[in-house]
Amino acid sequence: MTTTAHTKLTSDQIEAFGKEMDALRKRVVDDLGERDAEYIRNIISVQRRLEVAGRGLLFFGVLPPAWIAGVTALSLSKIIDNMEIGHNVMHGQYDWMQDPALTSGSFEWDNTIAGDSWRYTHNYVHHTFTNIIGKDHDATGYGVMRLTEETPWHPVWLGNPVYAFLLQSLFQWGTALQELESEKMIRCEKTWAEAQEAFGRFLRKAGPQALKDYVIFPALSGPFAPITFAGNATANFVRNWWASSVIFCGHFPEGVQTFSIEETQDESKAGWYYRQVCGSANFTGGRWLQILSGNLSFQIEHHLFPDLPAHRYEEMSVEVKEICERYGVPYHNQAMYKQLGSVWKKIFKLALPGKSKPAEQVESVVVDEDQPKVTVDDRSLASV
Repeated sequence: MTTTAHTKLTSDQIEAFGKEMDALRKRVVDDLGERDAEYIRNIISVQRRLEVAGRGLLFFGVLPPAWIAGVTALSLSKIIDNMEIGHNVMHGQYDWMQDPALTSGSFEWDNTIAGDSWRYTHNYVHHTFTNIIGKDHDATGYGVMRLTEETPWHPVWLGNPVYAFLLQSLFQWGTALQELESEKMIRCEKTWAEAQEAFGRFLRKAGPQALKDYVIFPALSGPFAPITFAGNATANFVRNWWASSVIFCGHFPEGVQTFSIEETQDESKAGWYYRQVCGSANFTGGRWLQILSGNLSFQIEHHLFPDLPAHRYEEMSVEVKEICERYGVPYHNQAMYKQLGSVWKKIFKLALPGKSKPAEQVESVVVDEDQPKVTVDDRSLASV
């Protein structure tokens, strides 16, 4: 497992750390209201206007300025739809509003991954088992990259940078197929029959999505169909690279910890909080960068409080950082280009053979066996 040098907390200290996080969470939950509802409605309005503008301009894409403006508007629309709206709404951040259009369990987005697949692979698996090797599929590179030294080196990993480039370029398709766990099928650890249900969800969502972007809207452009097709493909490419870069920055930079299954067994809620901070990283930037990243520039706060409105993370980060400093818990925060550069450095480094760190170098998360295990459902707003 990877770790960073910091003061090892006792079980009592971790429980105290968790109580402070609980208190912060409760204060924000008690304060939710019209401010938050107005925020998400305004964001949705901006996204819809960008999409209409982008689609409309691409009908005149034979003119280079119109094509560039159309691609820009459509790219921004897709980014906001995925990052600030879809991702956050499906986490249940606005379930308290009781608005059918913003209900996590039924929301769908402009993406190839079905909402049900995302809610399982991301909301449940990733957020419950964040950075636990053997449980969190994201932590080990989605099955297509080598991102930890715990993944045994093989000559196939010489292509690590190429796999990373392709994953970023086709990110919506990679996440759409994640539930299949195709690498397990290749290793004969999972049968096709076991993957059929997930594959069905993929086809039902990805098929209409591809039809919309690559057949229907181009066809509506008449003789300019190839130009519209190229514009839609470019917007998806831009969205894919942006979304994947944001996620890479929050999960994979040097210094972000990974954990073993053994050291997180019987983990308390406070231990879960501690793991989220140690296994995440923030990056700095202005207001628009925060919106376009879905406020995942505050990935630490998102991992701590995934079902709280993401636009609250910036103000919460001040207190989270102060609490971490008092307890000696690392709070990773750098400029986005530094975090992304760190990730790509790791990608190239792990393409080459190297020894894993000995087990004794790993700092375990201290857990209290008397504390109950925590799941994502335990932290839903409905339970507060």
